[in-house]
Amino acid sequence: MTHIEAGAELDPGDPGDPVGATPMPSRAAGLSGAEVAERVARGEVNDVPVRSSRSVADIVRANVFTRFNAIIGVLWVIMLCVAPIQDSLFGFVILANTGIGIIQEWRAKQTLDSLAVIGEARPTVRRDGVAVGVSTSEIVLGDLIEIGPGDKIVVDGSCAEADGLEIDESLLTGEADPVLKQPGDEVMSGSFVVAGGGAFTATKVGREAYAAQLAEEASRFTLVHSELRTGISTILKYVQWMMIPTALGLIISQLVVKDNDLKDSIARTVGGIVPMVPEGLVLLTSVAFAIGVIRLGRKQCLVQELPAIEGLARVDTVCLDKTGTLTEGGMDVSELRLLGDGGAAPDEAYVRKVLGALGESDPRPNASLQAIIDAYPDSVDWRVTEALPFSSARKYSGAAFSEGNGVDSAWLLGAPDVLLPEGHPALADTEELNLQGLRVLLLARAPKGLEGSGIVESAEPTALVVLEQRLRPDAGDTLHYFAEQNVRAKVISGDNAVSVGAVAGKLGLEGADQAVDARTLPKDPAEMADALDEGTVFGRVTPQQKRDMVSALQAHGHTVAMTGDGVNDVLALKDADIGVSMGSGSEATRAVAQIVLLNNSFATLPSVVAEGRRVIGNITRVATLFLVKTVYSVLLALLVVCFQVEYPFLPRHLTLLSTLTIGVPAFFLALAPNKERARPNFVRRVMRYAIPGGAVAGIATFAMYLVARHYYEGTGALAAETSSATLTLFLISMWVLAIIARPYTWWRVGLVAAMGLGFLLVLVVPWLQEFFALRLVGAVMPWTAVGVAVVAAGVLEVLWKWVGRRFPA
Repeated sequence: MTHIEAGAELDPGDPGDPVGATPMPSRAAGLSGAEVAERVARGEVNDVPVRSSRSVADIVRANVFTRFNAIIGVLWVIMLCVAPIQDSLFGFVILANTGIGIIQEWRAKQTLDSLAVIGEARPTVRRDGVAVGVSTSEIVLGDLIEIGPGDKIVVDGSCAEADGLEIDESLLTGEADPVLKQPGDEVMSGSFVVAGGGAFTATKVGREAYAAQLAEEASRFTLVHSELRTGISTILKYVQWMMIPTALGLIISQLVVKDNDLKDSIARTVGGIVPMVPEGLVLLTSVAFAIGVIRLGRKQCLVQELPAIEGLARVDTVCLDKTGTLTEGGMDVSELRLLGDGGAAPDEAYVRKVLGALGESDPRPNASLQAIIDAYPDSVDWRVTEALPFSSARKYSGAAFSEGNGVDSAWLLGAPDVLLPEGHPALADTEELNLQGLRVLLLARAPKGLEGSGIVESAEPTALVVLEQRLRPDAGDTLHYFAEQNVRAKVISGDNAVSVGAVAGKLGLEGADQAVDARTLPKDPAEMADALDEGTVFGRVTPQQKRDMVSALQAHGHTVAMTGDGVNDVLALKDADIGVSMGSGSEATRAVAQIVLLNNSFATLPSVVAEGRRVIGNITRVATLFLVKTVYSVLLALLVVCFQVEYPFLPRHLTLLSTLTIGVPAFFLALAPNKERARPNFVRRVMRYAIPGGAVAGIATFAMYLVARHYYEGTGALAAETSSATLTLFLISMWVLAIIARPYTWWRVGLVAAMGLGFLLVLVVPWLQEFFALRLVGAVMPWTAVGVAVVAAGVLEVLWKWVGRRFPA
C-alpha cells in the first residue's frame, strides 16, 4: 500500500502516475545516456537471450554427427573403394536426407526466431528521466526498471520504488504467498509482479542473475522430452544391440568362411549391414516436427518447445481461463446501478467522479478498470493519498482521496460476493445480472480507510458497476471441436461462478448451467479431483487454486493443458502438461507457456492439435515401415550365417528397395494430413506390427533365395538368385506399404502405384537392369517369386488382424 501526501506537488502530465499525477519530487531519473554507453563498453549488459533457438551449427551437428551416420559413413567409404558407384548409392541417399533435415530445421529456426521477436516483452527502463521500452538484452547494470502487474523480473535488483508492490517468487522458492516489497528489498529474476507497481535497480545482469541459467536452459529450442522421441531412442538402442553381433557374424561368414571374390564378399557384407540401420526414422521425425513449427508459425502460433505440438495432441482435459480466452480482453460499462433507498441513495454524478478517480489511481489498469476509465473520465481536482492495488487473491482494489474541497474519502472496488455480507439485497441483483453473463463490480465506501482490520466488514455499498464482456466469435466453434474430440473443457476463472457459467452457456459448453463456486471445493486433492471430474465451470478461483486444480486433474491420470493470459494464470500454466498463453497476455504468462498464440485467437488451438496428431499418427506409420526393414535385414543376416550361404543382395538392390518401399513413401506419409486421435504406447504399437511383418518378409525372401539356389546353376547363377530374391522382397515390402497406407485416399493409392511402376521400369529398361544388376532369368523362378510373395501377403493380412486383436494399442 502506498501513501501520497495530499499536499505534495505532482505532475499532472505523467500518464503513468495515479490520479492527476504520481511522480513525487524524489522520483529517480535513472541512468543517463552516457552512463548507459559506458556500461555497454564495459560489457555490463544483460546478454542472456530471452528465447534461444538452436544455432545453425547445433542443427548441422545434430543432423550430421549421429551414431548411425557414422556407421553408414564408414561403410560408404569402404564401398567407394571396392565396388561400383551403384553399390555406394546408399551414401548419397544419406547425404540428401541429412541435407533435407538441416534445411527444414533451419526453416523452423527462422520461423521461431522471427515469431519470438514479435512476442518478446520489452521491459520499461527509465533513462534520463524518460520511460522507454528496450529489449531484455539491452538492459545494463544500474538501469532503473519500471514494473507492474504481470511483468516478469528479468534481472536481479534492488527495489527502488514500491506502490503496493507484491511479487510472486514461487517459481524460484516454492513459497505460494506473494511477497510485499519495500524500497531496499531484493527482487530476483524469474519472479513476477502480481499486484501494485514500482521500479527496481538492476544489480546483477546477464549470466550472473539468479535465474538466468535456469531460464536460458528452460527456454531453449528443444527436440526432446516427448513420447515419440523417447520411444524412437528406445527402439534404436535395441536395434544397435541387435546389429553388432549380427554384423560380426555376417562379416565372418562372408569374408572368412565363404571362398568368394574379396570385393564381392565385402559388397555383400555391407549390403547386409546397411539396411539394418533405420537411418531415416530420426530424420523424418525431426522434419515432421520442424514442418509443424513452420505451418503453425504461418498462423501466428509460436511453439516455444517443439514437443508441445505432440503434447497438445495427447491432452484429454483443457482448462480455460474465461477472460482473454473465451472473452476478448476489452469490456464495456453497460449500467451503473446505485444502491440505497430514497434519500440514502448517493448522487450519481458524485459516484461517477469516484469511479473516474479510482480508475486513474491505478497506473496499470486491468480490463475491468480500463472500461471504467473509458466510461468515467477522471475528476482532475481529486488527489490520491493512499492506494491499494488490485490482487487476484484479494478480489478488490481501493484508493483514498483528498477531494479538493477539504473532504477525504476512501473507496473499495471489487467482487460483490467478497465485499458484501451474506444475505445482502444487492447480492440478489448481482446474481440476476450474472445469470445474463454480465460482470458486476461493487463500489463501496471504506469509512475505516484502507489499513488495518475490518476494511471489508465496515464497507458501505454504494453502487453496482455492470460490465458487458465481449465474447470471442471463434470460442464456441473451438469448444465444439474439443467436445467432438473427447477433450473435456474446464472453465476456471476468478470471476463470479454464475457469471462465468452464463458466458460458457452462451458458447454452448455442456454443464455450464451447473457452475461451481471454487470457495466450496474440498481442500483434499483426491476429493477436489472428483469434484473437478464432475463439474465443468468454476468461479471465484484463486491463483493457488488454479494450480491445485491442475495438479488434482493430473493426479487422476489426465493430461492437462491450461490456457490463460493473466498473471493469475502463471502458476497453473507452469504446472500444466502444456501451457498456452495469448500473445497479449502478461510477460510472465508468455515466459512460462510452451505455446503462445500471437494473434490472440483461441481458434488456433485446433490447428496445434491437428499438427500434433499429424506428427504422432504419421511417425507411427513411418516407424513401422522402417522397422519392418530392420527386422527382415537382421533376420536375413542371421539366416545367411546359419546356412553358410552368400548374402543374397548387393547394396544397390537394397538401396532401390528402400527408396521405393520406404524412403519416398515415408516422406509423403510423414507430412500428410492425419486426424487420428493420439494414442499412448508408441513403442508397443510400432513393434507389434514391425516384428511379425519383418519376420514374414525375411523368411519368405530367404526361402525364395534357397529355392533359386537349387534351380540356377553356372556362372550367372548368383545374379539370377539375387534377382529372384529381390523381386520377392520388393513385392512383400510393397504389400507392407499398402497396409501401412490405409485408409486409402486417391493420393495414397497413387503413391503405392507409382512405387510399383518405378520398380517395373527398372525391370524393363535395359540400362537400368544393368545399373542395378537386376535381370530375371527364365519364367519359372520369377513366377515362383510372385507366388511366394502372394502367400506372404496373405500371411501378413492374417497376422496384421490377429495382432490387432491380440495386442490392442
